[in-house]
Amino acid sequence: MPKFVEKIRLIFADKDLRKRILFVLGVLAITRILAVIPIPGIDPSRLQSLFASSEFLNLLNLFSGGGLQNLSIVMLGVGPYITASIIMQLLTVMVPKLKAMYQEEGEAGRRRFAEYSRLLTVPLAVFQGYAFIKLLQSQNVLPPLPLPTFAVDILIVVAGSMLLVWLGELITEFGIGNGVSLIIFAGIVSGLPASTSQLAFTFEPAQLPIYVVGLAVALLVIFGVVVITEAERPIPVTYAKQARGAAFSGVSTYLPLRVNQAGVIPIIFALSLLLFPQMIFRFLANSTIASIAAFSKYALNLLANQWLYASIYFVLVALFTYFYTAVTFDPDSVATNLQKSGAFVPGVRPGTATADYLSRVLVRLTLVGALFLSIIAVLPLVLRALTGVQALAIGGTALLIVVSVVIELVKKIDAQVSAREY
Repeated sequence: MPKFVEKIRLIFADKDLRKRILFVLGVLAITRILAVIPIPGIDPSRLQSLFASSEFLNLLNLFSGGGLQNLSIVMLGVGPYITASIIMQLLTVMVPKLKAMYQEEGEAGRRRFAEYSRLLTVPLAVFQGYAFIKLLQSQNVLPPLPLPTFAVDILIVVAGSMLLVWLGELITEFGIGNGVSLIIFAGIVSGLPASTSQLAFTFEPAQLPIYVVGLAVALLVIFGVVVITEAERPIPVTYAKQARGAAFSGVSTYLPLRVNQAGVIPIIFALSLLLFPQMIFRFLANSTIASIAAFSKYALNLLANQWLYASIYFVLVALFTYFYTAVTFDPDSVATNLQKSGAFVPGVRPGTATADYLSRVLVRLTLVGALFLSIIAVLPLVLRALTGVQALAIGGTALLIVVSVVIELVKKIDAQVSAREY
């Protein structure tokens, strides 16, 4: 405990770090205020009943930072930006120039890549805002609106989404940690008091074993996330020293390959990819064209099957784990850089052989990370299907995001404190 207290003291003794933390807290407070400012004309009772019966909307509410549940001016949250980022990441596979920009042009290339993502966010936010408002009108949560009011509401929610993206980037630049992740984190944490009180008021003694199991699963998830996030496979690397042209004993180090190289990103990607088609189908279900409406309703009924939904979710998380790892870690590049710097993996020839070796190790490590993330993602859905307790529906995803964000934040704060001590 004294060590922990000393760490806290060092954090607040560092003027720069203290300012960064206070800046993050201030911006997150602004996002929470924005999340409770509603757009006009809402029927609160119908909105509450709609959320109670829709897992789809509850998952979307997760990424809106709680803004969707209040139909606030930031009801879209950072969802459009996440969708735009997914599209851009997918395009790096098909467009070599984008891949080179993201991986080879350094910080300047990544800034341009982020700028393209922001530009793509705007039309996506317009489409999602239009679809949401139409969906809410079809459920009588919003009344029929005249065209000028309808257009203004879309403009408001698009501006709100872009404002959140801007605030997230401010956190990343002037605060500490990833801004978008912290906004999602704040939205999840802000819903904990309401969820806890709901569980307390609806508690029945007969359900005590279910709640005990839920708590045990939550603790296991936290433990598993910490272990998998921190786990890494060290690849031994030797650098050959040279003195006046004569080589002598090399310096040995290692290349750390993380088991979960992709972090929480595959969960976010998979959820976005699942939610976006559902939003389109819900919008098209009210189409005047009978065939389109029938197909949309059929697709929605199909996705309403919890076991099918969980299976698709499981596969998507695993695939996105491999995909994101492949995008962010290029064995060929690493092998080339090692060869250029006079380094090699003992027992492995430099160049192509090193790249193949790294690829094999990475595939095996990523399999462990992909299976872990997929199990954690679908576990709450399976528990809900088995127990019927609605509160367990999105707990795993939310818990995974919260724990991952906290671990990343603690690491960044520790790095700042260590640098100050040094």
